[in-house]
Amino acid sequence: MSNNKTQSLLSAAPLGKKSSYVNTYAPNLLFPLPRQPKRDEIGIVGGLPFSGFDFWRGFEISWLNPRGKPQVALGEFRFPCDSPFLIESKSFKLYLNSFNQSKMDSQEQVASLMRSDLSQAAGAPVEVGLFDLHQTSAKIIDLQGDSLDELDIECTQYQPEPSYLMAQGNQVTETLHTHLLKSNCLVTGQPDWGSLEISYTGQRIDREGLLKYVVSLRDHNEFHEQCVERIFMDLQRECHPKTLTVLARYTRRGGLDISPYRTSGINAGMPLERLVRQ
Repeated sequence: MSNNKTQSLLSAAPLGKKSSYVNTYAPNLLFPLPRQPKRDEIGIVGGLPFSGFDFWRGFEISWLNPRGKPQVALGEFRFPCDSPFLIESKSFKLYLNSFNQSKMDSQEQVASLMRSDLSQAAGAPVEVGLFDLHQTSAKIIDLQGDSLDELDIECTQYQPEPSYLMAQGNQVTETLHTHLLKSNCLVTGQPDWGSLEISYTGQRIDREGLLKYVVSLRDHNEFHEQCVERIFMDLQRECHPKTLTVLARYTRRGGLDISPYRTSGINAGMPLERLVRQ
């Protein structure tokens, strides 16, 4: 699919446009976007070089019970990365809003509808969990491994620069993280803030170069899921790790946050706790 066709698809998305508030159940509000065009751009052809998922958490989920009394819940949504489509974030928010004045028999009915609608839109089974506020165990944690954020580096490049990435020397197994991840929305150009955790086995990755690379994404326009896959592919090409896992935890927007997770190893999942900025 050409970049022109991709832009044509994005022009039909609700993101960046004034939208009416639809408060009764409307699954047609979901706007799926094909993953492959951006994967073509970063050289992913044929089978995926990773497994993983996109983990969304929803904080503004509500509906009415049969007597008209409002109900609220926290939502967790796991989209497999091999689904042919991702869900444009504003359409996801509008879809969740459409439950607000909809009478539902139970929380289980709401979860079942969401599971069916999201799976149909994504083109693959989506896991959905709704939880009462007292049930959630989403504790606030910090990222694992060593922080890169105290490194004293000079930054001059704010578009993706893979040449900053290099690995040499001894074989190591380590986890590194930074809270300095920022990119911009592909459609609106508005800032997306996040934290990044990278675990790998292989020759030691130069830490200053890695942080400069992360900073170089600062003015880059791309959706969250696409940024994580770009980071994964750049690390694979430039550093050749034996195993690699990339996890980004983006801050909340419109009652939703997203944590894309990609790994070359066994898809063991990720801690469902959240960061202080989520």
